[in-house]
Amino acid sequence: MDVVAQLGKNVRAIRTEIGLSQEELAFRAGLKRSYLSDLERGTRNPTVRALGRIADALGVAPSRLLQN
Repeated sequence: MDVVAQLGKNVRAIRTEIGLSQEELAFRAGLKRSYLSDLERGTRNPTVRALGRIADALGVAPSRLLQN
């Protein structure tokens, strides 16, 4: 699986597991909801900064977002 698609799949899975909406996660990470939506669908390449912000907002290590 493409790494960007895997990232999106992992973000969505962790987000829903802890009961956050896209809007709430985007707010906590300091990102736009549309950007987060694009990431979850695998249609946007994340920046390293965004990856770190999302990981922090989810309470996981950035490497967890890239695992298969």
